[in-house]
Amino acid sequence: MDSKYWSLRYQKRQTGWDIGEVSKPLLTLFSQLNKKDKILIPGCGNAYEAEYLFEAGFQNIHIMDIALEPLKTFKERNKTFPSQQIIHDDFFTHHDKYDAIIEQTFFCAIQPELRRNYVETSYNLLHENGVLIGVLFNRDFEDGPPFGGSSKEYMDLFGGKFGTVIIEECKESINSRLGSEVFIQCRKK
Repeated sequence: MDSKYWSLRYQKRQTGWDIGEVSKPLLTLFSQLNKKDKILIPGCGNAYEAEYLFEAGFQNIHIMDIALEPLKTFKERNKTFPSQQIIHDDFFTHHDKYDAIIEQTFFCAIQPELRRNYVETSYNLLHENGVLIGVLFNRDFEDGPPFGGSSKEYMDLFGGKFGTVIIEECKESINSRLGSEVFIQCRKK
């Protein structure tokens, strides 16, 4: 799946992952962030999380998507958000350093064979003591995307690279995802 695939999904409004607001489980994780942190939200889609953080006083948020359509929509909704922090790029070829990466529906959208590359790229994009926080599916899907997974799989994947990995059940998920999401927090040591 490439930029054309994802652009077409936005053009046809085939965005079932988009809940139209910040994912409630992430609100709990956001309390761990410092307003001075340099934050990346890869595969950001309509980036409600960035909008929420920006309105809460976070100024160093960078959003990234391989599809241009959601980035344009975000900028139309958030005219004062710095344009240089809206990145139209491929996460896997991106080079910069961040204090935090926020995961929300990007990991489940990539082909499962790219997951080790995702872990490696995330690790390399983080400063020492940087953190990857977010929400992952803890269930299987017949066809993807989304592609599911399990807590055990995530612990094996992320635990092999990051110094500290915490995975916990989400209790604040929206009704359609209740019981099928987990929090993940990976700290680079």
